[in-house]
Amino acid sequence: MVQKLDVMEFVLGGIATCGAGLFTNPLEVVKTRMQLQGELKSRGQYAVHYRNAVHAFYTVAKTDGLLALQNGLVPALWYQFFMNGFRLGTYQILVNLDFTKDSRGNISAPRSILAGAFAGCVGAFVGSPFFMVKTQLQSQAAQSIAVGHQHLHESMSQGLRKIYSEFGILGLWRGVSAAIPRVTVGSGAQLATFSTTKQFLIDTQMFKKDSLLIAFIASMGSGVAVTLFMTPFDVVSTRLYNQGIDAAGKGLLYKNVLDCFIKIFKKEGLWGFYKGWGASYFRLGPHTVLSLVFWDKAREMYNKINNKTRNIEIKS
Repeated sequence: MVQKLDVMEFVLGGIATCGAGLFTNPLEVVKTRMQLQGELKSRGQYAVHYRNAVHAFYTVAKTDGLLALQNGLVPALWYQFFMNGFRLGTYQILVNLDFTKDSRGNISAPRSILAGAFAGCVGAFVGSPFFMVKTQLQSQAAQSIAVGHQHLHESMSQGLRKIYSEFGILGLWRGVSAAIPRVTVGSGAQLATFSTTKQFLIDTQMFKKDSLLIAFIASMGSGVAVTLFMTPFDVVSTRLYNQGIDAAGKGLLYKNVLDCFIKIFKKEGLWGFYKGWGASYFRLGPHTVLSLVFWDKAREMYNKINNKTRNIEIKS
């Protein structure tokens, strides 16, 4: 039963975040475009196609069509399933093993951060190929509003085949060095704040123990923390995944994560790391709320079904 439960932790995490991804992918498209806008250029030296999140929505819909707001949806859902399935599943297994508790049995913030960061590292590695194709599909736009390198993939499968045929298996994990710190930082902030806030609300008995408001409020606080800490890493990750590459498979703009950080700071300043911050917040907030609420409730339903099945087996 333990082995079956562990597998279900991965499945439940993946399904929950896929549900969230259906609603938040348009925000991801807008965020990606804004993060690529003015790449390695100072203010005033590039055309501003997307002034803010709302204007970006309008511009994409008007120029590329409403369906363009769901660009990259298929790889986005696969990414959510694999990355967050492994991330949330790994984290919950560590919770089940009491790794996130101190010697007194209380939730430990440092241990929760460490568990969340490790879980994020695992998820980022597994989901990296899907994240790369997702980013490249989301950045595709009409020439008049195009930003960043245009890879021109026709679909997720075609994109993955093309990358594999040209650069082999390692080409599918190009950019993972940026994805790991991105998700590690975001996951550590998200899961730690979610767990500690949820436990605080339960301890204060402000709401009923099974109230949906507990998961909702804990998720809202978690979303703010994720946006604050993860956005710079998110910008770097988007840039590395989307940059053009030469025949040898090397990036045309950035050599590695550190090189990307340095070049962005030199050319775009500190604000360059927070490009698309508004879109990131509007995307991460709802996505965090939806995914963690779905995950929390999916686990509750599974545990109820599992307990009923166990009771029936015992009686029989």
